[in-house]
Amino acid sequence: MITGTRWMAKRALGLRLPTGHRVTASGYSQAMSSLTPTTVWTIDAPLVRALDEYLGPPIDSYLNGTQTWLTPIDRADGADDLVLEWRLHPVAQFALPAGCRHDELWEAVIVRLDDPDGDLSLGAETRRLDSLWDGLECFPAYGEEIEPTALSKIATDMLTLSPQALGLVDHHRIGSNWENSQGRESLTRMLLDELSRVPNPTV
Repeated sequence: MITGTRWMAKRALGLRLPTGHRVTASGYSQAMSSLTPTTVWTIDAPLVRALDEYLGPPIDSYLNGTQTWLTPIDRADGADDLVLEWRLHPVAQFALPAGCRHDELWEAVIVRLDDPDGDLSLGAETRRLDSLWDGLECFPAYGEEIEPTALSKIATDMLTLSPQALGLVDHHRIGSNWENSQGRESLTRMLLDELSRVPNPTV
């Protein structure tokens, strides 16, 4: 089921979830058994800063640590409009810092991100960024057709950071495998295992 905030965001964009599609715990639609173009960045502080600067706060924050954004794109080539979904994926066996609510996590990280030691005081714990999330994924939110290289260019222009990998993935299979592992596996690692690495990404 799609959560309330995502429905509000979809309504604001004038969008509806295609008939027969159901969003699962992984965030991927079960109805999509075909390959999906996607791009992936591995986690670091500049990536999180870029998300905050160019996309703003997430539209949804999940109990499992996932942070989500939706961005509508007008394509100059006359093709159908595109909506990109951005998902900051949690690490395997994600655990929310004690004393920090899931809907407060993003802002708590952002205000402490410039600590020179890389330590983040979150609730009652001190954590590192890579103990929370391990990668960002960007893909067409509603099954729109686009080549991975074109998707990568749009996403790179938006974040001013190039992804580490791009290509086509089976979201249905990856999402099912992740759910079956009960979060003990890394979604980012599953994606990277299927994608082509981008040599020497540059801004």
